[in-house]
Amino acid sequence: MATPSGLVVPNIKNVQSLSILEITKELSRLQQLALANKLNPEDITGGTITLSNIGAIGGKFGAPILNLPELAIIAIGRIQKVAHFADDGNAYPASVMTVNIGADHRVLDGATVARFCNEWKQLIEKPELLMLLMR
Repeated sequence: MATPSGLVVPNIKNVQSLSILEITKELSRLQQLALANKLNPEDITGGTITLSNIGAIGGKFGAPILNLPELAIIAIGRIQKVAHFADDGNAYPASVMTVNIGADHRVLDGATVARFCNEWKQLIEKPELLMLLMR
């Protein structure tokens, strides 16, 4: 999170067991603490994966570097309209979001990371699938 004092990286604990609304509430709590420079050590330690939304400040690409002992970091770029081409050669506008992942291959197999990316891409492209999986 970008703050007037600099970048801080708090994390949401046990996110896999939270609903979207619970995640939103915890993210808001962490944002408020970060802006007030009042994060506790437990708010910034014990994470597994960092999501870095560089797109929120206009970034397109990132070269994420792991914050050990975390296992992965994902840099999410801003959505852009770009020309894509259909099989017949005709151009059409498409919304494209870049995603770059850095992972600790001592723990995470690259093929597993690639499969995760493919599944995440499907959920982003078809949010109705995500709605079916929500708690």
